[in-house]
Amino acid sequence: MAGLSLSRRDLMVGGISIAGLSLAGLTACSPKGDDKAGSLADLTLRVATYRGNPESFFGEAGIADPPYRLARTQFAGGNLIAEAINARALDFGGMSEIPPIFVAAQPGNQVRIVGVLQGDVNNQVVLVPKGSQAQDFKDLKGKRVGYVKATTSHYILLRLLQEAGLAWSDIQPVALSPQDGLAAFQSGALDAWVIYGVIVYQAREAGARVLRTALGILSGNYLITAAKEALDDPVRFQALGDYVSRYKRVFDWINADGERWARAREKATGVKAEYYAQEFREKSSPSILGPISEAAIASEQAVADTFAAAKIIPARVDVRPLWDDRLSSFLK
Repeated sequence: MAGLSLSRRDLMVGGISIAGLSLAGLTACSPKGDDKAGSLADLTLRVATYRGNPESFFGEAGIADPPYRLARTQFAGGNLIAEAINARALDFGGMSEIPPIFVAAQPGNQVRIVGVLQGDVNNQVVLVPKGSQAQDFKDLKGKRVGYVKATTSHYILLRLLQEAGLAWSDIQPVALSPQDGLAAFQSGALDAWVIYGVIVYQAREAGARVLRTALGILSGNYLITAAKEALDDPVRFQALGDYVSRYKRVFDWINADGERWARAREKATGVKAEYYAQEFREKSSPSILGPISEAAIASEQAVADTFAAAKIIPARVDVRPLWDDRLSSFLK
């Protein structure tokens, strides 16, 4: 949130990486002294963010500062946010459908899905280099295909292999961080790259071609999550409810004017506005943050079953216990 889901990918452009962020270091710098805060004014809500994330634009969207302190930590991906929530270093964060599946079986798992952002899937693609002869995913048999492990990129690759009637062993899969993937793709070390976000538009400008988008593969669901212990604490729960209601309003501001949103993101990230404007023009749907639903739960279960069938995770995961509707009233 992947986003939340759209803007986390901004980190990939310009070589910025926080993938090596230490959970131990994050825990050490996270505010702990107000765990028993008696009021909102005494509380610091620990929130994960991505560079240029929508919640960074509360002021521009006309949303007042909340009545509690915010401690925001930048991450390079939702898988790291899930790990940080499990380490009790965060109260709130966004991600795609995939990261919760990988932590679901961990003892004492803290990740709880509290809302769903319906967002873009056209910015998640299979790229091939300029001059590639590939016209269909089947043409990548035996080729070097880059992807990002435990993300939507990983899931897209699995699904496309299934559609093409190919096995994992029929390609040369190369798991890379987004930053390393960009370098490998640009150097010619990859025949294709399953990747997402504004970096897609940068690569296209340099001559890369989109072989396939994720439309029809991904649900478009990006998840907002909270720590179970934060939801269980009355004061922290109150702050979470207030925070998600403010966050929801940011998307109304974004959807109303894509050019304004692109300029604001350029100012925040240094990535040129045209990439963001093109992403906005080509998006598959507006960004709408709402409560959890049975359809969203079923969608994530299907994703989890895909990973289990491919033996990427050791056993089938029942995703329903991950979902928590206690913040739904704040998102309606």
